[in-house]
Amino acid sequence: MTYQVHQRRMIHRGRVFDVTVENVTLSNGAIVDLEIIRHPGAAAVVPLLDNNRVLMLKQYRHAVGGFLWEIPAGTFDGSEDPLACARRELIEETGFGATDWEALGVITPVPGYSDEKIHIFLARDLAPAVQNLDQDEIIEVHTLPLAQVTAMITHGDIHDAKTVAGIFMAINALKALTP
Repeated sequence: MTYQVHQRRMIHRGRVFDVTVENVTLSNGAIVDLEIIRHPGAAAVVPLLDNNRVLMLKQYRHAVGGFLWEIPAGTFDGSEDPLACARRELIEETGFGATDWEALGVITPVPGYSDEKIHIFLARDLAPAVQNLDQDEIIEVHTLPLAQVTAMITHGDIHDAKTVAGIFMAINALKALTP
């Protein structure tokens, strides 16, 4: 046994996630209270245009006090499956849809305090659609060469975890396609 939960308390029920405190005995015998963000899950998309250009978002994030470079992403809507979420978010945030989808994998961005899992997809064969931003989304859509995006990661201009993981997962998938 790695742990035993003795008690769970709901601290906050939010619009996007819940916060609980769990009293736990760990396998080393330590008894601790752990604050945990319970998240419904999310999907993120690396939208690849022709000539290895990526649709990137420059999105305002109040929690970090400014704009971040990101790939499109969003939280599951109810019992929505990951691909349906990815398709919806791509259109809503970029104004593009895609017909070619590839699942790249799943990441757990902050396992120290959250159970969130983000399903990452590569989207190709993009076509214009109607952008439909949520009220709290301030987003600029940019088209950048994939090589520039990787350089931005290397230089620290892109540091959003899902974006860094998604870009490198996409590069790996694209390498597998070339002989």
